[in-house]
Amino acid sequence: MASEDSEAAALGHRYLIKRPKVLQYFYGGQLKKANDEERQAGRFELFLDLLYVALVANMAENFADHANGNGLVKYMLIFRHAWSDLREVMNSYYNDDLLQRCLILWVMGLLILYASSGEPIDESENDGIPGLSALRATTGAYMTARLTIILIYYIYSFASHQHRPQARIFASLNLVGLFLWIPMFFETISLRGKIAVAVVAIVYEEAAWIWSFGPWVKKMLKLEYSTAVDVEHEIDRQAAFYIIVLGEFVYGIVVGSPAGIGLTLNYFRAVEVLVIAFSFNWIYVNRDGSIESTHPLSRSVVSAFIWFIIHLPLTASLLIGGHVASVSVGKEGLESGERWLLCGGLAAGLFCLWIIGVLENGRDPPKILIMPKPVRMLPRLLCAITLAAVPLADSLNVTQLLSIPTGLILFIVVWETIGALKRCSNIFESWRDTISEENAAVEKSESKPAMLDGNRGELMSTLEQ
Repeated sequence: MASEDSEAAALGHRYLIKRPKVLQYFYGGQLKKANDEERQAGRFELFLDLLYVALVANMAENFADHANGNGLVKYMLIFRHAWSDLREVMNSYYNDDLLQRCLILWVMGLLILYASSGEPIDESENDGIPGLSALRATTGAYMTARLTIILIYYIYSFASHQHRPQARIFASLNLVGLFLWIPMFFETISLRGKIAVAVVAIVYEEAAWIWSFGPWVKKMLKLEYSTAVDVEHEIDRQAAFYIIVLGEFVYGIVVGSPAGIGLTLNYFRAVEVLVIAFSFNWIYVNRDGSIESTHPLSRSVVSAFIWFIIHLPLTASLLIGGHVASVSVGKEGLESGERWLLCGGLAAGLFCLWIIGVLENGRDPPKILIMPKPVRMLPRLLCAITLAAVPLADSLNVTQLLSIPTGLILFIVVWETIGALKRCSNIFESWRDTISEENAAVEKSESKPAMLDGNRGELMSTLEQ
């Protein structure tokens, strides 16, 4: 990683705009990478993540204030492609030059317009801004962001031949897809009609993405070079975004000090929200709990696309569920819509985590762990169904509404932790003979031959002086 950073820094001092180079691709069925070292998320990529989560968190707050069917549709439509499109570009061509930094800043500015204009869409008037004008501003910002990404794909395709056919196919299909959004600007079409138009356009965009970067185009065109996914980096990027989303749970229980002073009931609720967020992170990190497993991105094309797509409802549901959970800490009661958002969001998150766990291809020998994988994963599905039904009990107060998901999710953590242990496992590892173990490690290190540093031609000792 150090050599990669030093090389990028050297180029940064020589060129303001660098030639786009693909980071990974397939050639003759073999995966090729520009660098064998794992690429970490860039600083500006993480900055984009922070802004995007802040924007969608604001959308979640607006949705919680208007908890109805139209609010749900609007929330899911706004929680869309702009971040994913830019992530795809960065993951394929990231070179951190002036052009890409300006691109990130430009798209971030459009995202702010996109999100801030989206709030009053279903209102006839909001601070003097008609709902139609807000809809036009939101759609215009979205189309401009998409058009920007389309142009980037076209431009980059001239510089890097490995992704050229698929990049141009993707850009061309999305250029056609922009025309599907034009009815959103017409006053004669009702809001429900425009929602239907948006759904069709989004389904088309998703299908265009799957078609362009799937194996079908490669087989049809008999491509010698084709796009590839940096599995480790994609996992890292999605995990980083997932953790930032979980920050919505924590942010709400800290800002404004809703827990109060001392060991109060509100403090108990705040701890419950913290436990929920921590447990969701625990479940995500554990994946399916197998000792050895094949990640969905490496398992098959179908599992890879499902893994990508399922992260959208996963993060969207946890964001709205986390927001309602955190604001409920200081409330005396929740409205019916808020109760459904709280439990429904957490239930949907658990269901998505169950799908992600099922997508993993466990390769452990039979009967090596205490529980087989289907038994370990089953509570995620059962608890999701249970949580989805909790709002039907109107008599539950705020504390009970938080205690039930806390208990269920903690049960999942304990169940999967125990189930993923080997049958011959113990609770504690022995703490005895630590001195002999240390001496054995030192003797093993001293027995290694000296290594030759090929860069400087100097003899180096493997044991630190």
